[in-house]
Amino acid sequence: MKKILCIICAVVSLAVSAVVERHFIWPDGKMPYSDQKHLIAAMTDVKNFKADEWRKPYLEWSKPPAADKKNGACVILISGGGYTSCCDVGHVRSWEKKLTEEGVTCVNFVYRTPRPNGLPIWQCAWADAQRAVRVVRSEAAKRGFDPNRIGTMSMSAGSHLATLLATSSLTPAYEPVDDLDKAPCNINFACTFAIAYALTDGVGTQNMREGDSIDTKLDSVFKFDKQTCPMWMSHGGKDPYSPMASTLVYRKLRQMKIPAEVHIYPDKGHAVLGFDRAVEFMRQMQYFSPLGKSQGLADRYHSEKDRATYEKVEIWPKGKMPYFQTKVKQCEPFLEWHTPKTLKTKAIQIIWSGGSYMGNNPNSFEVAPFRRYLNEKGMTVVTVQYRTPRPAAPLAKHTTAWADIQRAIRIVRSEAEKRGLDPNRIGIMGSSAGGHLALMGATSSCRKAYGKVDNIDNLPCNPQWAVAIYPAYALTDGLDHPNSKGGNEDSARLAPEFSFDLKTPPILFIHGDKDDWAAMNSVKVWEQLSRMGIQGELHTLALRPHCFQGWAVPGTGSHTWMDRIWEFMWAKGFNK
Repeated sequence: MKKILCIICAVVSLAVSAVVERHFIWPDGKMPYSDQKHLIAAMTDVKNFKADEWRKPYLEWSKPPAADKKNGACVILISGGGYTSCCDVGHVRSWEKKLTEEGVTCVNFVYRTPRPNGLPIWQCAWADAQRAVRVVRSEAAKRGFDPNRIGTMSMSAGSHLATLLATSSLTPAYEPVDDLDKAPCNINFACTFAIAYALTDGVGTQNMREGDSIDTKLDSVFKFDKQTCPMWMSHGGKDPYSPMASTLVYRKLRQMKIPAEVHIYPDKGHAVLGFDRAVEFMRQMQYFSPLGKSQGLADRYHSEKDRATYEKVEIWPKGKMPYFQTKVKQCEPFLEWHTPKTLKTKAIQIIWSGGSYMGNNPNSFEVAPFRRYLNEKGMTVVTVQYRTPRPAAPLAKHTTAWADIQRAIRIVRSEAEKRGLDPNRIGIMGSSAGGHLALMGATSSCRKAYGKVDNIDNLPCNPQWAVAIYPAYALTDGLDHPNSKGGNEDSARLAPEFSFDLKTPPILFIHGDKDDWAAMNSVKVWEQLSRMGIQGELHTLALRPHCFQGWAVPGTGSHTWMDRIWEFMWAKGFNK
């Protein structure tokens, strides 16, 4: 008990010392549900602490940003605490400092805890939150921010509360107490870390099945009304408050055509993850200020200064190419070795482009910039040209390409040791149709795409990781075209050609939120990996289309996307 009190004292002391201006949100005697008990009695002994004030929910206005940086946005900061406490000051103060530096007006919201008796665990906090938004909006003119650019940043139970604000502001959480309650209580955007209590198998608790069942649903408390706002969400892949909460909210927002982002980090638990991605989201959505000028990816990475050697290799022995086409003239398949000047890792990344299985180009913007990026990092890269256009019926659109990719992986594995590289650290990456091909290579390596042609085919063709950039053709409502309903409906299932065999490795997905070829393809494949116990990574980018990376504004996720791949490989230990 003494240890708990010491922690409470330290937290309260820090909170009090950091307070700039405290603003109680309810008029005296008019706080709804005021018969509930909201205070641990022992806390009344804390030095310099006024128990009567702590019982009342309030706002703490932070020191305003510098006048020349103020951008008109206001963010309400909401801590976690399981609806039993509201003292997660460490995270809140970190957010406050960084957002203020960005020019954002910040206000810390402290709601009533612990949980009320005889009511839903969030009821008092939800009433406090709706009232807090109204108070914040009423202060806009005085404090110099836009009343229509009010957002939240939150953690855990606080994220549950923020999701209520984001999706359900037309549902009153309390009876009006004065004229201020005539004002709207909707927020304009929400950034949530690790939403808790959002699924039907984990309301008020951790998710009993870890939220992974295919029939897991969102709690009906979230109404997704017509004032539902854009959302940014992040989650740890091993969070007991299942990351499926974030992907299901994301799916609902896509059904409503509301911009959103979801970021899932593998092997991470219940934590604040990806703060910089939240800032990129707010910048992309222009909550801070108008976007700057776009830069071309090929212009940014145009030099071969970090490549030491280049070597081109035919994939098939002469006369032994499987599925040789006579009715369709296909390009010649080959692979290319790009060796860095300074080798810093024994891992190998294989990359190929998209092109609707009608063409592909190993020097395209989907391939060349990233291989140059990896050469700069000290990694060996192999690029592949696979056979296109599509083979003649009755072969599938990807049959010849899949054979080429399985063969390419085997050739790379056969060459690795003699080149001073690791044959057991090989990754694959493709974009669009190439993303579909990457999923074939990752999920179906135990199936033979062709018959043996020589001893190289005795080697396994499974990669240790895969990267799927806006993968196309992955759901049944878009097997050969954009997803007819955006891939959002439960009826859109995974493409039947994906085996998800026992050698399926971790996969990283990146796509634009406005991409009907890939947005839910990535999410639903990630969900399947999660059900299999495979820790993949997922990043979506608000307002961005197919081929999001060709042109992007500095400071947005479409500009920094390659770093996500390097970080994924580093976290998994592949590129060390």
